Amino acid sequence: MGQFKDITENGIWKQNPGVVQLLGLCPTLAVTTTVVNGVSLGLATAVVMAAASGAVSPVRKFVPNEIRLPVFILVIAALVTVIDLLIHAYALPLHKVLGIFIPLIVVNCIVLGRVDAFAAKNPPARAMWDGFIMGIGLTIVLALLGAMREVLGKGTLFSGLDLALGENFKHIVLTVIPDYQGFLLAALPPGAFLGLAFLIAAHNWAEQRKTNKKPTATPPASESLKPAH
Repeated sequence: MGQFKDITENGIWKQNPGVVQLLGLCPTLAVTTTVVNGVSLGLATAVVMAAASGAVSPVRKFVPNEIRLPVFILVIAALVTVIDLLIHAYALPLHKVLGIFIPLIVVNCIVLGRVDAFAAKNPPARAMWDGFIMGIGLTIVLALLGAMREVLGKGTLFSGLDLALGENFKHIVLTVIPDYQGFLLAALPPGAFLGLAFLIAAHNWAEQRKTNKKPTATPPASESLKPAH
């Protein structure tokens, strides 16, 4: 259980792919115009990462080292195709919004990197959990960035929820700032860069505070009594 706890802490905080490793910046900056878009792509990535890690781990000893990367990419591509077809079948409007970024999960360095660095060296249970948690860590970053850009850009929250869950959820959209004219910069790519920079700064600030709060080691009493030269 301690290993799973470490994996969870690394994926969510210490090695978060969005604000620490800075992987997958293309979808992070392009899709996060709303919370719904960010969470949808993040969850799709988490499912692909968990499934890819679970598929690679059992056969890791049978794949020659020389062709491991092409094999891993084929596994990821097959899983992404399944996810892409499912979203196309059951959430067509959302599929149109996310567009090319769903197939691009195949070449997302987060997925291939974790499969090669962790799943190929660990048992299936730990590999699947690592892939899923890394995906959830990315989803949290996408959700926060999407929320910031949506509130500043449109003054709403959860807009487009009907694209993912159907027309019955259209009324859940929250108007955070009534009669808001919008802030165009937040909806454009520069707003994504600024928002991500803010999240990285907040993470680093929290880490710095955590480090500063750690008690410093006190010297032994015998050493503290020695006369200064």
